This record gives sequence, C-alpha cells and structure tokens, in this order.
Amino acid sequence: MFAVIKTGGKQYRVAANDLLKIEKVEANVGDIVEIGHVLAHGEGENVTFGAPFVDGALVTAEVVEQGKNRTVIAFKKRRRQNSRRKIGHRQLLTTVRISEILLGGAKPAKKATAKTEAKAAEAAAAPLFKAPKGEPDDLTVIKGIGPVAAKDLAEQGIITFAQLAKLSDKDVAKIDEHMPFSADQIKDWREQAKELAKK
Repeated sequence: MFAVIKTGGKQYRVAANDLLKIEKVEANVGDIVEIGHVLAHGEGENVTFGAPFVDGALVTAEVVEQGKNRTVIAFKKRRRQNSRRKIGHRQLLTTVRISEILLGGAKPAKKATAKTEAKAAEAAAAPLFKAPKGEPDDLTVIKGIGPVAAKDLAEQGIITFAQLAKLSDKDVAKIDEHMPFSADQIKDWREQAKELAKK
C-alpha cells in the first residue's frame, strides 16, 4: 500500500519502510511522528483521493536523523552598478522512516511523541542569545544579510554589530546547528561586523 502525504509544503508518495528526507520536524532521533495530511492512498490501481485530505487516514514515521541539506548559493549582480550580493542557505532536514499507513481512524502500534508542539513553543520562547538593551543596528548593511536573515537573527537575540563581532567559534557552531546559515557565512558576517562596530 502507498500513500501521498503533504508536509513542509511538499507532497511525497510513500510506502512502509521508505526512507524520506522532509523539512525539519521538532523531534528527537527515535521518536515517532504522525503525519495527518494524507492526500491519497491505495494499492495497485485502487486509489482513494481526499478532498483535500482523506478522513481518518494517518501516516506514522520514525525519526532517523536530524541534519541539513547542501548549501544553495544565491548570487545577484547588477551590470555596471558595482552591486553584488551573495548569500547561502542550508535547509534544515529530518530523515524519517515510514512506519505505518493507517486508514479509517486506526490507532498506531507505537504512539507518537507528544513533544512536537511543546518543543516548537520552547524553541520560539528561548532564543540562542540574549539581546542587549538599546537600539538595534541595521544588520542588512552587512553584505549577505537581507531582511529575512536579519529577522531570523533578531529572533535569536542577535541585533547589533557588536554582538556579531564578538561571536566565538563555539557561538558560530551553535548558529550553524540551529539556523539555516553556514559557518562560513557567519564568519564572513563576523569580520564585516568587526569593521562596522568600530564606527
């Protein structure tokens, strides 16, 4: 039996024991997660479609690994304007193994971990760094930091050039682990911030 599921804004055709990389799910390795957005399921030519989702259908999966995708580089250049912009992005990914495809409201053999929402709320409530008092700097002045990246950094407590300039290699590794920025990117921003912090 197969099912078509939707998670992270993407659709996947899955069957039991399939290994799948999906956008990050807040769970530990070994946890069971439930994916309730089942668009279709079937066996052979007998397929049932949802409108948009199939009532009572559920897919469970075991978290195998938490990691990141390869870095994607976005480079923009304007002719004769002396304007260049280079930024990298590493999507956070979760590797899961499909355990069961359940229909008609059937209960999973292994219960899903009820930590997902709590962890997401905890992550949102606990930034990586403590933001200093006072006015924030415009981090978009640093090449490679756009409005979206500046917002992501602010949510994690980084709002000034001085903070970026003082990041230790341990701090860089922490950001690399928890945010979609590479260590090389962060180190480049750190060097630029050192010059801006002097002004």
